[in-house]
Amino acid sequence: MKFKVLLIEDNESSMRVLKRVIGKANLDVVYASSLTQAKVIFESTAPETYLCAVVDYTLPDAPEGQAIDYAIESFIPVIVITDRSDEYVREHILSKNVIDYIPKQNTQIFEYLSRLLARLEKNKTIGVLVVDDSTQSRNSMVSLLSRHNFITYSATTAQQGLIMLREHPEIKLMITNEYMPDMSGVALTVEARKLYGKDELSIIGISASRSSSLLAKFIKSGANDYLNKPYCHEEFFCRIVQNVEYIEQIDTIRKAANTDYLTGLPNRRHFFNKAESSIRRGLDCMTMALIDLDHFKSINDNFGHDYGDLVLKEVARLINRHFAKFHVSRFGGEEFCIFLPNVNHDDALEFVESFRLAVSKKVIKSADIRHSCTVSIGVTSQLTGKIETMLTLADEHLYAAKAKGRNQTVGDN
Repeated sequence: MKFKVLLIEDNESSMRVLKRVIGKANLDVVYASSLTQAKVIFESTAPETYLCAVVDYTLPDAPEGQAIDYAIESFIPVIVITDRSDEYVREHILSKNVIDYIPKQNTQIFEYLSRLLARLEKNKTIGVLVVDDSTQSRNSMVSLLSRHNFITYSATTAQQGLIMLREHPEIKLMITNEYMPDMSGVALTVEARKLYGKDELSIIGISASRSSSLLAKFIKSGANDYLNKPYCHEEFFCRIVQNVEYIEQIDTIRKAANTDYLTGLPNRRHFFNKAESSIRRGLDCMTMALIDLDHFKSINDNFGHDYGDLVLKEVARLINRHFAKFHVSRFGGEEFCIFLPNVNHDDALEFVESFRLAVSKKVIKSADIRHSCTVSIGVTSQLTGKIETMLTLADEHLYAAKAKGRNQTVGDN
């Protein structure tokens, strides 16, 4: 679903720029120049269709932030923009349940807003766990996180927190108080690190203690950050976003290292890691399939390398569709590999035959080129215990399929 942003701004120049910024974020803009107009527009739409509202603090019919209250009461998260920079306005805005406020004097306002809108959409898939035995403190943090669209989880004890970490892999950040009845926050951090490394889960320690050594204890025990109570609204969110983005950046690097640049499929190294991990867990049966495009050199020679790349991409899409539950890889050139854990030989042959037929029926189009291609496949289900040995056997069967005329599957006798 494409979300909307309710923009309430009476300055025509600011409105035009803000509409462009919101549009570039791939969001629909619903515009109003006054609170009265916003009420009329909003009556005909559902609040869940809005990602947020971007509201000017001062409007002709709402000079003291009344439009902010209206949006919040309508269950729309609010970002406030204002050309007033006095401390009273800042405190007045932050006393409300807003996402953030942006002074118009800030030259980075539009860049910051663009990043904030993207962040709000991403947060809908990110879990944050708050572990704190204080109801007031816990609820306060959960409320702040909910404004930013995070999936929130809360626990009153360290043991409950560990259970939630195991049950909810979408949790990418844990905030833990130091003083709890069953285990300290530092001890919880140590236990959490046994489950997830720093590249998988960010941890922020939090405490009202002014002990300078507590920060060091948290960091040395595996925490990424530390926050003192009481904290201001803005500092809290800066720390949250910084730690979530750290996990995302690591994930982006990992994906780049593990992904074939052309097809988007996992690369050979990642495939080996996943397949070997499956074998170590113990399998009753397993199957390895090697897939090779027939006459691929002639495709490049006759139609050019750009079309050859398109063929590889289309075959990769079919592999993703047919083998979504299994480990797949582009092994290099025109060769692909599939590892099917807990799939016996007969069932595996049905899977790969269905794929082979789908490839042969696929017409790959580009400009004035209309061409079909075929694949040869070698399959083995021999329980050798070693990936390399299974690949050798599958490769022998693939060679046999080529020798028999191509466009066929050869498996174990």
